[in-house]
Amino acid sequence: DGTPIWAKRYIDGPGIWVSCVKGKERQAVAECYDLFDSVASELWPIDTQVENVDSDSEDEDEDLPIETQIANEVNALKKPKQEPRFVNCQTNTTCVVFISCRPPVDPIQLVVKLVKDVQATGVVRSRCIHRLVPVSAQCGANLPEIQGLCRKVLDPFFSQHPGRKFSYKIELRVRNHSVISRPEFIQYIAQCVPEGHSVELTNPELFILVEVFKSVCGMSIVQDYYDLQKFNMSEIANSKNGGDIKTERRAFGA
Repeated sequence: DGTPIWAKRYIDGPGIWVSCVKGKERQAVAECYDLFDSVASELWPIDTQVENVDSDSEDEDEDLPIETQIANEVNALKKPKQEPRFVNCQTNTTCVVFISCRPPVDPIQLVVKLVKDVQATGVVRSRCIHRLVPVSAQCGANLPEIQGLCRKVLDPFFSQHPGRKFSYKIELRVRNHSVISRPEFIQYIAQCVPEGHSVELTNPELFILVEVFKSVCGMSIVQDYYDLQKFNMSEIANSKNGGDIKTERRAFGA
């Protein structure tokens, strides 16, 4: 019935899979933090009202007795700190990084914004990052859990477009996984797509991205995937700039 049957995994979604230069995984993580935070600040600005209230409270505390000021400072330290919006999850694999995203960040919106900026400017604000693959949710890489993942990712999208029939393609990438074959994955996921939608391998309207890494399976639905060079920032900049991309960055492209 799609109920999770495996123990909690360290890698969990939603988030973004990142292909990077071999041996530069740590630098890629740092670049991801900078890039993602920059874009997220535009799309989902942090509420500054709380910070202003805290600042006003500090000014008012100056007129209070020292004992009260100390008590207020202790209480302030006990307040839970704001959790980071992006967290690196260890993959222990060369050229592969996974950054989990916390609400309200939508990994699809973030990645599309990033690659469209590169498409418009030809500037890649990274030396190590190549390809970005957003996943809206993840589960264990086994068929019962994948059924639940399909309901979680596919049903909400198609329910937003009642009566409309889409052409789609399942874009599957499997790494370090040999339990389920590629044909099995594709056939099983296709069976979970609501009836009436058709498979189109050349120029589909929708792309169902499926990333299988070891024991984890992630999924998302995107559009314009081919037009945006499969979210490969190096390839987008290469097209924009007529091939003026450094050899080091191209050699390990996804």
